[in-house]
Amino acid sequence: MTTLRILRPDDWHLHVRDGAHLTSIVPFTAKRFARAVIMPNLKPPVTHVDMARAYRERILAAVPANLTFEPLMTLYLTNTTSAADLRAARDSGFVIGAKLYPAGATTHSDAGVSAIERIYPALEAMQEYDLVLQVHGEATDAAVDVFDREKVFIERVLAPLAERFPALRIVFEHITTREAVQFVHSARTGVAATLTPQHLLLNRNALFQGGIRPHHYCLPVLKREADRRALIDAATSEDARFFLGTDSAPHARHTKENACGCAGVFSAHAAIELYAEAFEEAGCLERLQAFAAERGADFYGLPRNTSFITLERATWMPPPAYRFDQDELVPFRAGESIRWRLVEES
Repeated sequence: MTTLRILRPDDWHLHVRDGAHLTSIVPFTAKRFARAVIMPNLKPPVTHVDMARAYRERILAAVPANLTFEPLMTLYLTNTTSAADLRAARDSGFVIGAKLYPAGATTHSDAGVSAIERIYPALEAMQEYDLVLQVHGEATDAAVDVFDREKVFIERVLAPLAERFPALRIVFEHITTREAVQFVHSARTGVAATLTPQHLLLNRNALFQGGIRPHHYCLPVLKREADRRALIDAATSEDARFFLGTDSAPHARHTKENACGCAGVFSAHAAIELYAEAFEEAGCLERLQAFAAERGADFYGLPRNTSFITLERATWMPPPAYRFDQDELVPFRAGESIRWRLVEES
C-alpha cells in the first residue's frame, strides 16, 4: 500500500499551551485533525466556563484561515469544583468534560485533586450532566515505584471510582501498561482509553539510548516492551473503547534539556503519520480509520467527520527543531525519518 485515505481524524487529548506559544502550535494539529480535546492545565488552570470560553477563542484565532478546526474544551477539576461550575459547563455547548489531575502527577498539576473523595460531589454532578471525566491515571504516593504508578492508581482510585459512579463516562488517558489495557477490556460500559504515538512506538529503553533522551521523557513514563505490545494489540483490535489521543505536549528546548526537565513529547507535527507507522508495523493499517476517526467520536456522542485526509508512504524527516515563539521546540523524531506523509485533504 502506497497511499491511505481515511476519514479526517480527531485528537481526543491535546496540549496547545497559550499566548505566542499557542500560535506556533495550533496549525500543526489543525492541518491533520478536525477536532481536539484541549487540556486545561494552564497557569492558572482553566477551572471555569468563562476561562474555557476565552481560551477557546484564542485557539480559534490561531487556526490558519484555510483550515477548519474545532477545539473541544475541558475544565480542570480542583478540590473546590462545584456542581454549579459543571452545570455551566454542560450548558455552554463547548465544554465536553473535566480533567482529573492527581495533585503533583504531571505538568501544572499542583492545583489538582489531593484526594478523590474531595470531588465526589463534582463527580456526581458530572454523572448527572453527562460530562466526560478525563483521567490522568497515576498514583502520586512517593513510595510507589514510577513504573507502577498507573497500576496502583487503577487499584486504589479508578476501579472503585468507576463502580461508585456507574453512569459516569470515563476516559483513562494515555494508558501505558498491560494492566491498564486489561482494566479497560474488563470495565463496565462507559469506560474507554486513549493511546499516544510515543507509547505505541517506544519502550523505556528509548529514554537511555546513546545517553539520557529528555525529549522522550513524558508522564506517564514509557514502560516495558511487553506493555508496548499490549498497547499495540489494544489500538489495533476491534475494541471500540480504545482510540486516538496524542497527548502532544510542547515544551521549549531549554525546559526539557536541563537538570529538572519537563515531561512531555511533542508529536502534533506528525501525529497521524506516526500512528500510521505503528499500525503498519502491526500489519493493521486497515484499522487506523476506526481508531483515529470513528471510536472517539462515537464515545463522546459526536458525529463522525465527513471529510478525508490522504497519507502517502513516503519517507520524510522533521527538522531538528521548530520555532516556538522566541524558543525552540524539538519534535518527536527530530532529524529522524518518518515513513508516512500527509499529502492532501478534501
